Amino acid sequence: MKLNYKRTILVGFAFFLISAFWQAYDTIIPLMLTNKFGLDQTWSGVIMSLDNVLALFMLPLFGALSDKKDTRFGKRTPFIVAGAIAAIICFVGLTFADNAQLNKISAGTKETYWTENYEVENREYHNITNNSVAEKYTVRDYAARVYFGENVNFDDLSPEQQRELADWYKNELNYDSLYVYTKPTEQNGVKTEERYRLCKTADGKTLYADSNEEVAERTTNAYSSLVSDAEAQFAKQVTKSNWWILLVFIAVLLATLVAMATFRSPAVALMPDVTVKPLRSKANAVINLMGTAGGLLVLVLGMLFGTGAVKNQLMSYTWFVVAVCGIILAALIVFMFTVKEKRWNKEMLEAQTALDGDDAQEENTDKKDKLPKDKLRSLILILASVALWFTGYNAITSKYSVYALNVLNMDYNTTLMIAQGAAIVAYVPVGMLASKIGRKKCILGGIALLTAAFFGAIFVNASSPAWLLWILFALAGIGWATINVNSFPMVVELSKGSDIGKYTGFYYTASMAAQVVTPILSGALMDAAGTMSILFPYGALFVAASFVTMLFVKYGDSKPVPPKDKLEMLGED
Repeated sequence: MKLNYKRTILVGFAFFLISAFWQAYDTIIPLMLTNKFGLDQTWSGVIMSLDNVLALFMLPLFGALSDKKDTRFGKRTPFIVAGAIAAIICFVGLTFADNAQLNKISAGTKETYWTENYEVENREYHNITNNSVAEKYTVRDYAARVYFGENVNFDDLSPEQQRELADWYKNELNYDSLYVYTKPTEQNGVKTEERYRLCKTADGKTLYADSNEEVAERTTNAYSSLVSDAEAQFAKQVTKSNWWILLVFIAVLLATLVAMATFRSPAVALMPDVTVKPLRSKANAVINLMGTAGGLLVLVLGMLFGTGAVKNQLMSYTWFVVAVCGIILAALIVFMFTVKEKRWNKEMLEAQTALDGDDAQEENTDKKDKLPKDKLRSLILILASVALWFTGYNAITSKYSVYALNVLNMDYNTTLMIAQGAAIVAYVPVGMLASKIGRKKCILGGIALLTAAFFGAIFVNASSPAWLLWILFALAGIGWATINVNSFPMVVELSKGSDIGKYTGFYYTASMAAQVVTPILSGALMDAAGTMSILFPYGALFVAASFVTMLFVKYGDSKPVPPKDKLEMLGED
């Protein structure tokens, strides 16, 4: 028995366009909310969770509706086509609301922030590990400490120093300006106060501005600390005065999310509709490969448009979104003209009946049988595991673009591309590995990898070598691919042919329930701690917890069909 790779790839274009959309959404919407509207991490998390709130109700609903729908195009195709077209229109429309806000906040300049002496967050403050320093400074006081390298306030400076500082802030402070921060220490009874010192880069090294001494401590982006936060404060004032723009933005955002929710379950349910059970892990690997390719392509566009550059935090995203939607539309056209859902589903049912005999026929026709208690227990444990690892993983994906710019001072597109690339390489081998050792063991290995990657990222900061983060994100990509390839097939393995859409809804309900809570919870914890540095500990903790629940799962594992020869091993599950 061999998987029809061409057919599976064509079906995968539905997941390709879904992943392309969510990759763009998860990276630019948090930036819009925090940079353009000045929202804190808690409220940004609330809005980012709206899609998951809608999904809790709409994914099971439209999964079940597509089970019952029967048209000449099939059950799932009408939902996919109509929903994708509506999402494209709404997503482009969303950027117009963002541009309206951008036009309002463009009046803010460095002159504005300096003259009005905005209060900004101290990037070195941490409510848990470093609460002995000031939580906030005025722009002038913070700039005085960074520029002069002393624990002084603006008013302590001479008039000449004040003019020199103002000139530096308004005219010379740029996206490459760095400073080093030293925490308060006590040695031999002598206390050393917190220190800030301006830095520069030379030959790939970070040096003190007034010497050739290489900086050993953690360096921080001065522009992000002194200007970006002031921009957010100005944006918050503009939002309060022009609240209706935010309301329009949220309304269009909701319309976009509703359009996406109408076809996500039907699109995912299409693969098991046209693939016999023993080949679903391998088919799901191909589907996920297509989805990852869609996300990777969007990240390439992000690099071309500069969406992750520090200097572009207040850019217009219209043309970037238009380009993304062009990719989505192209994928939809390929899907519409190549996928023959109704015929392929009929062929799958005949093949499954031939494999399983009368039991398969009974399973596909009897809708009233309840799941046995032991299998129901496994289903609940699988869904609990799904909820836990999505709680950890989605916190990272929904906040990482902001984290990368403000904490790591780097373009988020590069690291995400590495994660996606590693996932692409891993998907098909992981699907084949599942046919040898089983889905459960693969998932446990993937959880271990993902936990290790998130744990390692805790210790990465702006001064860490880039290759370290690349390795960690590559591990995260492989771990996530290993989990993704095998988790959904474990759920639908417990279903009958007549209710695949319903079980698809169960899977997405578990994942969306987690994703409703985690952007809000992680954002609230960041605001409470006064830092974003808790992001990766948070992610690692919840992913690790899913390892425990997954250990007790007994059903839903793969049942490999022995290959007839060595060549067939490449196509067998």
